[in-house]
Amino acid sequence: MPAVRSRAYARKKAAGTAVTAYRSGLEEKIAAQLEAEGLPVVFEQFKLKYVVPAREATYTPDFVLRNGIIVESKGIFDVEDRKKHLLIREQYPQLEIRFVFSSSRSKLYKGSKTTYAEWCEKNGFEFADKLIPAAWLREKSRPIPEGILIAKGGE
Repeated sequence: MPAVRSRAYARKKAAGTAVTAYRSGLEEKIAAQLEAEGLPVVFEQFKLKYVVPAREATYTPDFVLRNGIIVESKGIFDVEDRKKHLLIREQYPQLEIRFVFSSSRSKLYKGSKTTYAEWCEKNGFEFADKLIPAAWLREKSRPIPEGILIAKGGE
């Protein structure tokens, strides 16, 4: 029968008071092996910092208006989308990206106190519900600089 990974394994040390929590039976067996050899068990007591290499990604805007406003329509605005849009804003501050939500009153995640609207306000994004506001359609043109948006198939 395979081990259940989600269950934490707990084992009392020989001293009887300290408890070390292992996440797998294999970790527990290795600790027991070290103890049997009379060696100290040093389990998850250190951290090592490392950098995850950058990767190039692409973003496909839902709608690009004639006036240069980019409109992203969202029913669900998950954490990956939020991270992506913060990165895009950081790398392309000249772009005007706005959101149209099914409901800007939706919470970021179950149990969250923050709504999509509050996230947008905090991060400087304009937003609307259900449809693009007519005012956005009539705004003065903001040309998108050459080379930022690439036609699909023109990678």
